[in-house]
Amino acid sequence: MRSRRMGTIGVPAAIVTVVVMMVVPMPSFVLDVLITANITLAIIVLIMSMHVQRPLDFSVFPSLLLVATMFRLALNVSATRLVLLHAYAGTVIQSFGHFVVGQSIVVGLVVFLILIIIQFVVITNGSGRVAEVAARFTLDAMPGKQMAIDADLNSGLIDSNEARRRRAEVADEADFYGAMDGASKFVKGDAMAAVVITAVNLIGGFVVGVVQRHMPIGQAADTYSLLSVGDGLVSQIPALLLSISTGLVVTRAASENDFGSSLLAQFSSQHRAVRMAGAIIAIVGLVPGLPTLAFLVVGGGMFLLGSNAKRGLEKTPALGRAGSVGGEDQQEPAVPAELTPQSLAGEMRAEPLELELAFDLIDLVDRSRGGDLLDRVQGLRRKVASELGFVFPSVRTRDNLSLPASRYVIRLHGVEAVHGEAPPGKILVIGDKLDDLPGASTSEPVFGLPARWVPVEMRHLAVSSGRTVVDRSSVIATHLGEVVASSAGRLLSRQQVQSLVEVARGTDPVVVDEMAAVPLSLGEVQRVLCGLLDEGVSIKSLVPILEAVTERARQNKSPEALMEAARKAIGPAISAKYLTEGRMHVITLDAALEQTLAEAVRPSEEGSVLACDPAIAESVVTDVASKVTVAEQAGQAPVILCSAKLRPALWRLLKPLLPRLGVLSVEEIGAQASLERVGEVGLARAGV
Repeated sequence: MRSRRMGTIGVPAAIVTVVVMMVVPMPSFVLDVLITANITLAIIVLIMSMHVQRPLDFSVFPSLLLVATMFRLALNVSATRLVLLHAYAGTVIQSFGHFVVGQSIVVGLVVFLILIIIQFVVITNGSGRVAEVAARFTLDAMPGKQMAIDADLNSGLIDSNEARRRRAEVADEADFYGAMDGASKFVKGDAMAAVVITAVNLIGGFVVGVVQRHMPIGQAADTYSLLSVGDGLVSQIPALLLSISTGLVVTRAASENDFGSSLLAQFSSQHRAVRMAGAIIAIVGLVPGLPTLAFLVVGGGMFLLGSNAKRGLEKTPALGRAGSVGGEDQQEPAVPAELTPQSLAGEMRAEPLELELAFDLIDLVDRSRGGDLLDRVQGLRRKVASELGFVFPSVRTRDNLSLPASRYVIRLHGVEAVHGEAPPGKILVIGDKLDDLPGASTSEPVFGLPARWVPVEMRHLAVSSGRTVVDRSSVIATHLGEVVASSAGRLLSRQQVQSLVEVARGTDPVVVDEMAAVPLSLGEVQRVLCGLLDEGVSIKSLVPILEAVTERARQNKSPEALMEAARKAIGPAISAKYLTEGRMHVITLDAALEQTLAEAVRPSEEGSVLACDPAIAESVVTDVASKVTVAEQAGQAPVILCSAKLRPALWRLLKPLLPRLGVLSVEEIGAQASLERVGEVGLARAGV
């Protein structure tokens, strides 16, 4: 409603004001504002003419051209009045005059005349001729188009409403090109008027300056030539932009894209021509006497652009070509897929790894709004691949409107693994004593450290106070990385194992052939690799793992025996993970406790377990946990060191309470490790 009122009242009032400007004197400040508005309007029209997909999308252009021409002439009249009366016509005109004229009046006049010639002789004449021809051909084609519409209507291909729409479009097209033929005369007349007005300002200003203001002849010539050229420029630059807009509109053919997109697409499709032109220019540059560097730079640039365009076309799937009718290039309209068991099965499939976001977290995955969560997930995949030796499955990221605000959920095979919050407009500050910062208290989702969600504006204060600051994307990506690391064994599929084995076959085919000769199935290899990943052991050294597993499988194929053989083979790599400057901080078991626990080891379907007195097991876990806490407070990362027979069962005992604690056997310690005992657990300390 408001825009309609503006169109019915505001626009006519503005046009009347333009006419009044020719009579009523105008202050120089107002003239500066209106000249700036005139230049801005010309730029807007030029950009709009490049963005329309067909000329009729800018059907108001002929009338707008008339109004813009009148507005520009009114500004010329007002500027002429100020130049002759006060020898000053505002800052804009004076600045343009100084910028172009500089120290030479002749140079300024020549530049102005060149602009007039470009506009009048080249652009305006060409645009007028195109508009005239287009109007003639459109009028001649009207009867045929009308008959085609009637034929489609009679055959039932279109209904009466579509027929009326098409007839109106044909009539509008004829009216538009007819109007453009006449509107182009406005631009031509404006160029002629600019020359006359500039001459009047020069001659009239010189006479007024010498006769009325008693200026010296040189000063009068300098003053009024500068103002005259400045006035001519501020009027002819918008006129030139409108002339270019006229040419773009009348030469624009209907297409599905704007001018810029169509231009780049069609140049890219002719990449051979671009490359050939670049090569020719580079060769011409070798001719003696020519600037070789300039020709080589331009030629090389064109050749590279053509090569990039070729690669872009090869990566882009073929789409329907403009103008093809009934060919194979046209895309068929989308048809709803039939509900078959196969399609339903695909929809019901639970993804290995999913990330669901609440409605207010969608900006984190929207790159146009600065979201970088997807890029961080890709970086996380590369990091996990380099550390653990396998690429975890793609993360299916989607929105879930049923989630509470700011909530995200990470699912493994369709089951919720963890969830957390990432409030918009907030950052997570980690540290002790956060009461001086506003926001809701929480815990860091991975390590459980005290934290607080504070407004993002408080980032500088939090950083300057020595606290750790984490943005929302980093919080989610870190949480996802922890889930992947702790559940890597569940994410390693048999298909991925097959891919890893094929990679090993490419470098060490004998190892894979021996594995097949044992025989050792893919499922058995998968159980070993998943077991290693569950304990945080990298499987990058796959060939040594396969060699050790194949050798052990000749005597014992139990999953635990195979995995212990693999751990022993890559023991130095396992122990290197826990080294700090060549030292490993270990917590050991005294001989009595280790013998007691070793005698309590019993086999089970899931592997070795400790069938000891529950009180002893509970005391061992508690004592180990306390010593680990003391070591971590001292900045150390301790591991438990025990015998190879006890290691699997002890790891299963400690895992529920201390999932990140490494449990190593003596046989896995590499020669490069220097052991430093930071604690010992014994029967007496365990409460026995």
